[in-house]
Order: sequence, then structure tokens, then C-alpha cells
Amino acid sequence: MQFQNSPNRLKKIFANPAWSLIAAFGTYFCMYGYRKPYTAAAFADAGLWGLSYKFGMIIAQTAGYVLAKWIGIKFVSEIKPGKRIGAIIILIGFAEAMLLLFAVVPRPWNLVCMLLNGLPLGVIFGLVLSFLEGRRQTEFLIAGLCASFILSDGVSKSVGALLLMINVGENWMPFVAGLVFLLPTSLFIAMLASIPQPTATDISSRSAREPMTTADRWRFFNKYAPGLIAIIAIYLFVTLLRSVRADFAVELWNGLGYKQTPELFTTSELIVSFGVILITGLAVLIKNHYQAFRFSMLTSFIGFLILLLSIVGLYNGLGKFTFMVLIGLGVYVPYVAVHAVIFERLIAITRERATVSFLMYVVDSVGYTGYIGLMLLRYFSHTGDSILSLFLKICFSLAVAGMLLMLFCYLYFKTKLKPYVQRNSQFPAGQSCSV
Repeated sequence: MQFQNSPNRLKKIFANPAWSLIAAFGTYFCMYGYRKPYTAAAFADAGLWGLSYKFGMIIAQTAGYVLAKWIGIKFVSEIKPGKRIGAIIILIGFAEAMLLLFAVVPRPWNLVCMLLNGLPLGVIFGLVLSFLEGRRQTEFLIAGLCASFILSDGVSKSVGALLLMINVGENWMPFVAGLVFLLPTSLFIAMLASIPQPTATDISSRSAREPMTTADRWRFFNKYAPGLIAIIAIYLFVTLLRSVRADFAVELWNGLGYKQTPELFTTSELIVSFGVILITGLAVLIKNHYQAFRFSMLTSFIGFLILLLSIVGLYNGLGKFTFMVLIGLGVYVPYVAVHAVIFERLIAITRERATVSFLMYVVDSVGYTGYIGLMLLRYFSHTGDSILSLFLKICFSLAVAGMLLMLFCYLYFKTKLKPYVQRNSQFPAGQSCSV
């Protein structure tokens, strides 16, 4: 009898939201072990055509990442559920193989390997996200997933820094870091593969999330274009800030007077991730989809306000460690709100044929393209500004613009979604925004 009941027990374990959260968090956390450890190194020698070698690495990997985002709009929105796990395994394996080639191919020609490393990794997020959307606990699950790349950004740098401290060469360090993450990556992917499809209750509450066609994608985007374009701009802003803060963490901390230590990256990002999960995770308690949608816009507005106040505080005696933590919180609150709440609840309100994965790849493709543009503009403009000075300037200007755009989004969707909200008023509070 005990043997016969064991399959049912396993099904209950796999269906538990905690299992899904750990699986998704762990898979994407480990992905960063193949992407970010190299940023802990200086790579001080010159690169191609006189460019900073590390700058060239960041641009090359980000270019591959950007290309993946544009490809992912179609690939991630159309892939069938049964093929997701196989795709994740192949893509991560290819990324690690490119890090091996990076170690072998002479500088600066191994920059091509960094581009090819970023290309497969840029698709992983959408594949993992597809396992979580359209569920009653989606906000909590995606907030946890997003916490993985907040925390893993610092941890992966710490791993890279530790490998350098034990005399692993700069060229070999990224590949060796990938080997460190190999076993846990395999474990979490196996957990991800066992997550069941959304239940009938999930679908009734949120809507079915089925693969989309090209016509589906254009129909949804055109119907809500003004609001979506504003969200794309907001996401572009926070992507620029997040990427500069992540890729040039060593330079920013040095500019603030901190000596690089492995613990520094992890400690600051652990605090940020806890704050973001706490704030964003509150949305899962709001059953009314429209109210949760408005809540996420309010928290995003507050995130941009935190950015402004942090900069003012820095010039008025605010502690520098506190400044970096608050900047991280201000950037990641709207960043994660788009991931976890805004798109998820918009689809749940309208019950259109759409997926969060599709919308995330639209905003991601624009966000990372903008980041490459910013880096090239900064490098070739010869302004003489330090990374810290540039970061403070864009923080201030984008925070103001972000608050104005959030206000526009609130007013636009208040009018656009009014018919859906009125139609739902006949339902009980727990289902009030399900059409």
C-alpha cells in the first residue's frame, strides 16, 4: 500500500508552489554561473581596435543576449511545453562550450566566443518563466524567480572573485565557474521538468497560456499599444540602470571607496532581493486582478522615487553601502513588477490569447538593445566621466522620466480596462477581475 501511494505523494510534492519556486529559482540562479563570473575580473589589457578588453567582453556578450531576446519573441512564445526542458539543457551546454573556447582562443579573438555564450543564455529566462505563469501564485513564483538574478548576480561575481584568488587565470575562470555550477544546474532542471501544468482552477482564475502565432502577437500588441509602449520605455530605463550597476559593480564600488571583496557583492544583493520579494510578493495577496495591477504601478512609481531620494541622500551624507542597496531596490522594484505582476494581471484581466513570456521578450529586446547603445555612446563620446559619474546622471534623469511614464500608464489603463472592470463587478471579490 505504501508503494502504491508513493506516486500520489510525489505528485503532491511536484504540484506544491514551493517546489516550483525552488526549481525555477535554482535553474535561473545557476544560469548566471555561465554568464556573469567574468565581470569580477579586471581584464586590464587592450582589446580589439584599442577598446578596453572588458568593455569588449560586455558588449560582445550583451550583443548575443540582445539577439537572443529578439529571436525569443517568436521562439519562446511558440515553443510547446514538452520541448522546453530539452531546449534549456542544449542552450546551457552550448554556453559552457563557448566559455571553454574562450579560454583556448587567443585574445582578442575570443570575444566572438563571448557573443556566442550570450546568445543561448538570453532564451533561458523565457523558458523558465513559462513554467510559472498563469497560476494563482504566479506573482510570488515570478518574484522568487526574479530574486534569483538579483542574488545570483552577486554570487556569481563572488565565485569569479574566489577563483581568481586561488590563481585560476582570467581566461579560464569563466569556464571553471561554469563547472562549479554544473551539478546544481542539473538538479534544478530535473526539478523544473517535474512541475505539472496549471490546474483547471488556475486557468479559471488567470486564463490559459497557450503558444501564440504571429497574428496573436500583433493583435495583442496593437490593441494596447500606447500603454505597452510606455511600459517598454519604463523597462528600458530600469534595464539600463540595472545593467550598468551589475556589469560595472567593481568600478562603482571602487568609485564609492570600497575595496572589492567577494562578500560585498553577495551581501548587498541579498538585502535587495529580500526587499524586492517582500514588496512584489504582496501582490499575490490581492485577488482582484485590477487592484493588483494598480498596486504594481504604484510600487513601480515608488521605486523610481527611491532612486531620486538615494542620489540626493548620497550628496547629503547617506552611507555609500546604503546608497548602493537603495539604488538596487529602486531599480529592481519596477523591474520585477513588470516581470511578476503587470503583464500577468493584464492578461488575467483581459483574458486575451497572450503569454507573459512573449511580452517579457518584447521589453527585454528593447531594453538590452538600449543598453548596448548606451555603452557605445559612452565609450565613443570621450566625455571623461567615470562609470560612477555616468551612473548617477542617468539615475537622476531616468528616475524623473520613469515617474512621468508610470503616471501615464495609470491613466491610460484606467480608461482602457474600464469595460473589463465593469463586466467583472458582478463576480465575487475573489474573482472580480476574471472575465
